[in-house]
Amino acid sequence: MRGCSVEELVVATADGLYCPAGNFHIDPWRPVQRAVITHAHGDHLRPGSGEYVTSAPGAALAARRLPANCLVKAIAYGEAQELGTTQVSLHPAGHILGSAQVRIEHAGSVWVVSGDYKRDPDPTCAPFEPVACDVFISEATFALPAYRWSSSAAVAAEIHEWWQLNRARGAASVLFAYALGKAQRVLAELTRFTAEAVYVHGAVAALTDVYREQGVKMLPTMPVIDAPAAHYAGALIIAPPSAAGSAWMRRFGSSSTGFCSGWMRVRGDRRRRGFDRGFVLSDHADWPSLLRTFDDSGARRILLTHGHGDTMSRYLRERGVDAAVMRTEYGAEE
Repeated sequence: MRGCSVEELVVATADGLYCPAGNFHIDPWRPVQRAVITHAHGDHLRPGSGEYVTSAPGAALAARRLPANCLVKAIAYGEAQELGTTQVSLHPAGHILGSAQVRIEHAGSVWVVSGDYKRDPDPTCAPFEPVACDVFISEATFALPAYRWSSSAAVAAEIHEWWQLNRARGAASVLFAYALGKAQRVLAELTRFTAEAVYVHGAVAALTDVYREQGVKMLPTMPVIDAPAAHYAGALIIAPPSAAGSAWMRRFGSSSTGFCSGWMRVRGDRRRRGFDRGFVLSDHADWPSLLRTFDDSGARRILLTHGHGDTMSRYLRERGVDAAVMRTEYGAEE
């Protein structure tokens, strides 16, 4: 679709990304009348808006994370909705359960707002679906050439081996992973190697229940309870990064800590964060996947949101692509 004339279908405002022709916002960071939501992470789904439009697979997560009186409208992937003078549809983003790209069509022009996405296989969510467009608004979380992912199966094998080595010396294995998306992906990937139950922090347990209700196959889980340290010897415990260094950790006695994140690709980040092990598993696209996605979209213009947008936009412009940074308030999952 390169070469098409482009109207500004999405603009950055004080409330968030806004589509004037459709009179709706996408993942707004302040309350608005209508919010079209790409996924349920806290920097993209915020309370206070009048109506939330989300994918059908992501509706239960949105409802869990929003106040009880919020209006959540669920639509199937690919189902077109008329909003104002636009046609809007949601398409799988492969980031977490229910994550979606927002396709907006108006007056012969198509824009896609990707939200967060990845191209790697993930047993907990629908795979990314390339969507042809004139303008592609993309995240740039890991938009540096250093960020390149190994297969998730290989990383899961590393986690399982670390767990078993700790078990052999009578220590607990405490793995820190984002409570929504990453924790459930780890629980699903580990089914390749074991059927053993895993202990989970309360913040992880509630969201894992939603995944189970959606039919996602994962290891059985048990809540962490107040028990003598011997109770956890040899066990795997999954907790959000916010639990690291807290009093909550004292119950496990002898333990080894690991952090599961794309940030673990860089050795300096591993040392600075102070975990015993780093496992490189990300729910975002790496450098090659970002470039592949831009090509797949056919977009003549690329706008980059949070992350290393300046680096990626400069790289693309040097290769003749119309690219720029679109400033937003999106950020890390936690």
